[in-house]
Amino acid sequence: MATTMSVEDKKRFVRRLTGSGRGFADQLGFRVTNNPAALFQLLYLSILLGRPGDPRQAAQTAGALRDRGWDSAARMGRSLHETRATVLRGCGRRDADELATELGDLAVLVTERYRGDLRRMRAMAGYNAVRERDRLRRLPGVDDLVVDLFFREVQALWQEVPPSADRRSLTAARKLGLGRTADDLAALAGSRESEKLAWLVGALAMVDLDDRYHQIAA
Repeated sequence: MATTMSVEDKKRFVRRLTGSGRGFADQLGFRVTNNPAALFQLLYLSILLGRPGDPRQAAQTAGALRDRGWDSAARMGRSLHETRATVLRGCGRRDADELATELGDLAVLVTERYRGDLRRMRAMAGYNAVRERDRLRRLPGVDDLVVDLFFREVQALWQEVPPSADRRSLTAARKLGLGRTADDLAALAGSRESEKLAWLVGALAMVDLDDRYHQIAA
């Protein structure tokens, strides 16, 4: 699938891919903004995306949780386990009980440890991405894959996060001949002080999700 392109051709191709100015989460209905509620929603969206299954169903599940009123750590933490499980079952989640426990524990811990605000976690980590990863991995339901998915989105907001790309976006980059690493993509996206890399990896992840390689190449 990969084609031989000059660097300038690749940059033009990248500009086409990122023309919508939207990352992966934004295309799935989740705003990427640096406020407590939005960051918590991105975290539980990342947890759902990190589990086996259809990413679109994961996004729909996250949307159902948000629409139920659990759009912040404090609100989700006050919800009842059985109510969360009922919503998750309604979304077709076979892991509803386990996931309801995990999300409840996550919400309570984020509320107690960071007052519901992941920006406090960021500050306590000294704005250091390695320490942020370590703190995130101590939260229920969060492993390295989930952190990668979360970093893919918040790199648009948190400048200390290094160029981040998840497996799906890197698969698309390789197939389209754009590179094999997040650093390769950062070089094509241009300014690291912008949202462009987040938009690019999000666009690539969406290409892979929808299997639009031939359409994009054309």
